[in-house]
Amino acid sequence: MSIARHRPGPAAAVRALASQVHPVFMLPPVAVSLTGSLLAAGATGTFTPTVVAAHAIAIFAAVYTAHVKDGYVDFFVRGEDDDHPLSVGGCRLALVGAGILFAVALAGVFLTAGVAAAALTAPTWALGYFHAPQLDTNPVTATGGYPAGIALSLVGAYAAGAGTVTPTVLGLAGVLLAVLLGIKIIDDAQDLGYDRSIDKRTVAVVLGPTRARRLAEGLLAAGLLGVAVFAAVGVFPTGTILAVFAFGAVAAIARRAEPRLATMLLVRGAYVFLALLLVALWYRPMTGPLPIDIGVLGPYTYLATEIAFGAFGLALLVRADALARAGRTIAVVYPLAYVWDWYTLEVGVFAIELRTGIDLLAIPIEEHLFMLVVPALVLGIHESLRESDE
Repeated sequence: MSIARHRPGPAAAVRALASQVHPVFMLPPVAVSLTGSLLAAGATGTFTPTVVAAHAIAIFAAVYTAHVKDGYVDFFVRGEDDDHPLSVGGCRLALVGAGILFAVALAGVFLTAGVAAAALTAPTWALGYFHAPQLDTNPVTATGGYPAGIALSLVGAYAAGAGTVTPTVLGLAGVLLAVLLGIKIIDDAQDLGYDRSIDKRTVAVVLGPTRARRLAEGLLAAGLLGVAVFAAVGVFPTGTILAVFAFGAVAAIARRAEPRLATMLLVRGAYVFLALLLVALWYRPMTGPLPIDIGVLGPYTYLATEIAFGAFGLALLVRADALARAGRTIAVVYPLAYVWDWYTLEVGVFAIELRTGIDLLAIPIEEHLFMLVVPALVLGIHESLRESDE
């Protein structure tokens, strides 16, 4: 039996089997498995390489199964693909081999981490094996299979390392699920015309491109809002809000892009999103002592921050050739800001400690600068975004 379709021999067989390892498709689930293991190690203080390896190998085998089965169905059953490197027998051999590897790895998870971790890991193989032709014919399961597998990978790895599942890791899995569902809907829209021609019911086909894009953007927003809510109620550390800002900026740029470019931006943004969440959950950068404390500047601290951010705002306005327009707007806003600032200081809403002590017109001189710097920074960003859109 020839494993490769085009050439016989062991070397061709190895190349054909290796061709089913797609890093772009397989790296996220395995990376998330390792992320779950790292979070568990951070929570328990112990890191067991055998448990980590068993779970990561199980996830790899599940995703490999999904890729081989999907390619087999699309080429040999549906005739959708133009070519496939494996023969029918090669596909079956690859599926059997991946299944055995998954079973061995799952047994390792069970023996080293217990039944709960194994129970959370086992469905990932089912999602992979039954994706085609069963699950990919329904818009819900076709879109949700891969994101659900990644969420299970995270929760299963954490359970394997920590022996339990916490609200934090469940919240993180839910956030990733929402974000990845949104990205998958946009990704599927790339093949809208072809999917319609073969009666494949993706979300974009069922809802139409406009409504599908709105649903995808709603899911992305829900994921980001979830992080903010979890951070607000204490399930996530405060530092996770930085991931919202970073991915939110990428999502805002991708919003105007066509499906292919939007998918490329969002996938790369999702890596940054996950990395920042992991850093925040592991190191908690916004708790405890500050890594850099400019309070050593004493009475010039507030002034120094205004100079730094003011310079940034000025640079943006100069770059966008909007200095004159911004100056007019700031001149109109300034009197209202002055009255508001004077009143809040008079009634004791806030106090400024690290300032020079110089007052002008009954308010600190730093507040006068603040009323110039903040509008300048906002208008500089606004004008830069408008220029980028045009």
